[in-house]
Amino acid sequence: MVSTKGPGPPPAKPRQMTRAAVRGFIEAIAATNPEPKSELDYDTPFTLLVAVVLSAQATDVSVNRVTRGLFADAPTPEAMVRLGVDGVARHIRSIGLWQGKARNVVELSRQLLAKHGGEVPPDREALEALPGVGRKTANVVLNVAFGQDTMAVDTHIFRLGNRTGLAPGSTTRAVEDGLVKRIPSDLLRHAHHWLILHGRYVCKARKPECWRCAAVSWCLYRDKTPAPAD
Repeated sequence: MVSTKGPGPPPAKPRQMTRAAVRGFIEAIAATNPEPKSELDYDTPFTLLVAVVLSAQATDVSVNRVTRGLFADAPTPEAMVRLGVDGVARHIRSIGLWQGKARNVVELSRQLLAKHGGEVPPDREALEALPGVGRKTANVVLNVAFGQDTMAVDTHIFRLGNRTGLAPGSTTRAVEDGLVKRIPSDLLRHAHHWLILHGRYVCKARKPECWRCAAVSWCLYRDKTPAPAD
C-alpha cells in the first residue's frame, strides 16, 4: 500500500550565533590562552610543512615523537631528498599512512628545490600543488608560518562550528568560509588555534566539558553536559 503521507517537515536548520555572540565566544576562549601556539614541534616553515603533512590521521604527540629524529637528520629540503623515501620511512613507521607520507615528504622537498629555490612558498596555490598538501595543510602553513588570516578546519573545528552555532555547515569548506566571514578580523589571526585547542581539550567529541567552558553562555548547544557529581 502506498502511503499518502507527505515526507514530513524539513529538518530544522542548525541554529547560528549572532555576530555579537561570535565575538563574545572567541574572546572568552582567547582569554584562557592569549598566545596560542601550534602543538607541533617545528623550527622553520619547511619543518612546519613536513610536520603538518605527517599529522594527517595522526596525533600531534605521535608526530612530534617521530620528527625529533627526522628533523635532526633532515632539517632542509636538500637533506630530506638525500635521506630518501626509505630513510624517511625508518623515522615515521609508528604513525598512520607512513608509506605514502614518506613518498610525499621526499617529493615535496624535491619540488621545493626545483620550483621554489628550496623555500616554502607563502602562496595557497603553490602550496596545494605540492604532494600531500591539501587546503587544510596549506591553511595551517599560511597561518602559522606566514601570519595570514586563514582558518584550517580539522575535525575539532568542524565539530565546534556546528555544535556551538559559530558557523554551521555540512562540509569543512562551508564551515571554513562561515568562520572566516563571521569571526571579527581582529580575532581571526589566532582563532584557528583557539578553536582547535578548545575542541581538543574542552569541547570534546564524545562528551563536551561544558561546565568548565569559558564560552558556555554564548554556545547554542542544547544538550550541555553538567558538572560531574562529587
